[in-house]
Amino acid sequence: MLDPLLIRDHVKTVHRRLESRGEDLSATIEELSKLDSARRMILPGLEKARSDRKELGARIAHAKSQGSSIDALVQSGEQYAGQIKDWEEQLEKVETERQALCLTLPNLPHESVPIGRSAQDNPEVRRHGEAPSLDFDPKPHWDLGTALGILDFERAAKIAGARFSVLVGAGAKLSRALIAFMLDLHTKDHGYVEVEPPFLVNSGALVGTGNLPKFEDDLFKIGGDWDLYLIPTAEVPLCNLHSNEILDGRKLPIRYTAYTPCFRSEAGSYGKDVRGLIRQHQFDKVEMVAYSDPENSYALHEELTHHAEEVLKRLSLPYRTVLLCTGDMGFAAAKTYDIEVWLPSQKAYREISSCSNTESFQARRANIRFRREGKGKSEFVHTLNGSGVAVGRALIAVLENYQQKDGSVLIPDALQPYMNGQEIIEPT
Repeated sequence: MLDPLLIRDHVKTVHRRLESRGEDLSATIEELSKLDSARRMILPGLEKARSDRKELGARIAHAKSQGSSIDALVQSGEQYAGQIKDWEEQLEKVETERQALCLTLPNLPHESVPIGRSAQDNPEVRRHGEAPSLDFDPKPHWDLGTALGILDFERAAKIAGARFSVLVGAGAKLSRALIAFMLDLHTKDHGYVEVEPPFLVNSGALVGTGNLPKFEDDLFKIGGDWDLYLIPTAEVPLCNLHSNEILDGRKLPIRYTAYTPCFRSEAGSYGKDVRGLIRQHQFDKVEMVAYSDPENSYALHEELTHHAEEVLKRLSLPYRTVLLCTGDMGFAAAKTYDIEVWLPSQKAYREISSCSNTESFQARRANIRFRREGKGKSEFVHTLNGSGVAVGRALIAVLENYQQKDGSVLIPDALQPYMNGQEIIEPT
């Protein structure tokens, strides 16, 4: 959530920076300005009524000590109580409307983010590795996996419907190997603390990360009286671990990593990536989340992005990293790098990780603060998140980049210890 004071004091700058995202938010900002004016009109009356009541209390106490009658003073006190109640109800109404509107505004893009409208405007930052030179036409992962007997979409559809899959035998083992490999890399080499969070979260947690109220259609809600949703990403529970807390600034940065299944309705993606594992309702992901002081969050953003890239380097998978433009960035992000892995069947790079700095946007919504040196005035932390990486898409990349002419798939060296030394997947 944006700082309401920033919107009030720098409304033109806020409007211009939000406009660079390609959204017309003029009506919302104008309404927020009106509500702020209404709030400022209410506060003097409320403060005066409270001050008058306090003064009256002192007069009543003095009259009692003198043995004087206090009936008239008490009657005046009741009048002040009624005025204060009226002012407080008006203020609460304005604040509720103001809060609801603030929750609909996206984050401000960082000054280093290029202005653009779509993915076509995302500049490439770096590229690593060469696309494999194959002397045969590469098969897509859905054909490879089916022929190898490790991937079954038909039985998944029978069980759950479209956009689900079943991994079998070496396919399930390869997925588990990828998860263990990523968690070991991030905990042992990169200093993250592993967490196993709930896979269900309440609406407050989703508000904290910016998924609610704007993106409710993308979520799976539990029925009945439960205020619970299936998590769309481990970012949600990890970013809310310290909600309503004040952290010791001397312990920052704090880094967490977690493996979780993720659940998304894929609302609005009709007709996109209908085959294969690219866009599923349920998928696995290893997530990285960090808490930082404001001064160091952008250096930490670069570090976190390199940690995600390291996964692909050790798997010897070709990839490129792009900087998202203003029009292609997520709702909560101030700056985002996307890492895209090479898929031979598509002859294209496809996103496998997204690494974002949200600055204080999520912390303000979830009320996460810190005190420098562990004392003094509290401030909002900066939160960062990144896929470290999407397991299903990593599995796709391994199958396609390591496929052989006979339909078998070699297992990357980094994964063989997690596959009990298995070096190749062959048709069964």
